[in-house]
Amino acid sequence: MQLANSDSTQKPRALLSVFNKSGIVDLAKALDANGFELLSTGGTARILREAGLEVVDVSKVTGHPEIFDGRVKSLHPAIHGPLLARLENEDDVKGLAELGYPPIQVVAVNLYAFSEAAAKKPPLEEVDLLEMIDIGGPTLVRASAKNHRNVIILTSPKQYDGFIDSLNDDEELTIEKRRHFALAAYEHTAAYDSAIANELHKRWIGAAETFPNKEEQAARFPSLISFTASMNHPLRYGENSHQAAALYNDHGDISETLVGALVEGGKEMSYNNYSDADATLRLCRSLSTNEWPKTPHACVIVKHNNPCGAALGATQVEAFKAALASDPESAFGSLICFNEQLNLETAQEMEPLFIEVLMAPSYSEEAKAKVMEKSNRRILTIQSPDGRLAPLQRKLVRKSIEGGWLVQTEEPPIIDWNKAKVASAKEPSSEQLSSMKFAVKVCEQVKSNAIVLVQGTATVGIGPGQTSRVEAVRIASRRAGERAIGSIMASDAFFPFKDGIEQAAEAGVVSVVQPGGSIRDQEVIDEVDLRGMTMLFTGHRLFRH
Repeated sequence: MQLANSDSTQKPRALLSVFNKSGIVDLAKALDANGFELLSTGGTARILREAGLEVVDVSKVTGHPEIFDGRVKSLHPAIHGPLLARLENEDDVKGLAELGYPPIQVVAVNLYAFSEAAAKKPPLEEVDLLEMIDIGGPTLVRASAKNHRNVIILTSPKQYDGFIDSLNDDEELTIEKRRHFALAAYEHTAAYDSAIANELHKRWIGAAETFPNKEEQAARFPSLISFTASMNHPLRYGENSHQAAALYNDHGDISETLVGALVEGGKEMSYNNYSDADATLRLCRSLSTNEWPKTPHACVIVKHNNPCGAALGATQVEAFKAALASDPESAFGSLICFNEQLNLETAQEMEPLFIEVLMAPSYSEEAKAKVMEKSNRRILTIQSPDGRLAPLQRKLVRKSIEGGWLVQTEEPPIIDWNKAKVASAKEPSSEQLSSMKFAVKVCEQVKSNAIVLVQGTATVGIGPGQTSRVEAVRIASRRAGERAIGSIMASDAFFPFKDGIEQAAEAGVVSVVQPGGSIRDQEVIDEVDLRGMTMLFTGHRLFRH
């Protein structure tokens, strides 16, 4: 490799000090073969010597031993002087020569695995976690990246092969390539600092989403939000063909998430596929509980980010048929999720339906072969430790707006059904109460204004995303048709007028569950009583915008 401004009378130096030692021996051998003197520390130096390479300890260069169990090794002018010297500047070159510090022109450094340490179960003691905060490493990385015109900084084993090829081909590393490495270095340290700040905030202040009420949660929102994500891959386009898009991974374990899912069959997942799949998976997880032991199988069908069918069944195929019956027209080109392993009977039942994306924790061999007969279907396996989708865990979610972000906890409401207020003269039956619980879970995942009609534990009509609540009732009733007769209606917010109740009653609805809280609640209650319906107030609004 041609290194600009290098003194041909001096052997060029490379500093190698890595936590992740994958590929480091091959990199060192390539550098050695190309005439570099190797500087190193601790475990990296030991591995290189075991590979038969000659290594100079950093302590020999600094004239100072490593101290405090290796806490201080490279923080010395003999290291950072050569890293920060501007070789295009005559005074800097002269200064290096007077100090007797040869330039360091290649640096390979990656940092202690703080995120992995923070994720350990049971959690590490604080004193052990703090030892995983790298000090010298980030300093080496940032100094090298700042002086990238003269220092090549490698922070990932994935970069080694390309660099070795350039080295062996005696290829000059262009300023564009040097900037690429420098930018990756700053991204590396930014992600590292973000992980440290987030983990220490969680430990010392408390993660907002772990507290039971909104007052405590709000008090624990971080004063500075820092988050990083790694590029997974570019997507074909965004919401529309004129928009660019990409998929990113959160840092940490994503194996049981949508982003970590195994994708098979069909075309690559699109931006809209992932967005819709997220809504589908979120609802299916929320229905995958033990509240309905006689109907443990859940099926959710989503189109354009809104459920068009959701059901629980004693068998999987029963759940699928009930969910599909809710709105078979909208189910064309939909996304479907099951909370347990897909079986052959269900796969055969789905065969005629055009499905964009199918999700499940696993598939029987026969079921997988059957669903993959359709070449345009995308099949996602959502890893689950016990073979059943787990309910959604609380978390913070963010939404970009012009000039900033909106941040909130993402969590279903904790409704104490024993304390929910019966607003009607008639008491809901136990069967109606069970349906209400199911309807509320579905309604919480439907875009506002939202109305959901259910029979038992299956939707029969959904009115999503309307600017008028009464119009949402009309849409849900129209989709339910005769199945609205005897149904239970859930609303994501209160009824501002009695017209929504009138429309529902005319369609055949017999029971209503809603938050309550309107100044016209009494008018709505009177209409419910006039119609002989039952109604429950939960006190929990369920807007989803």
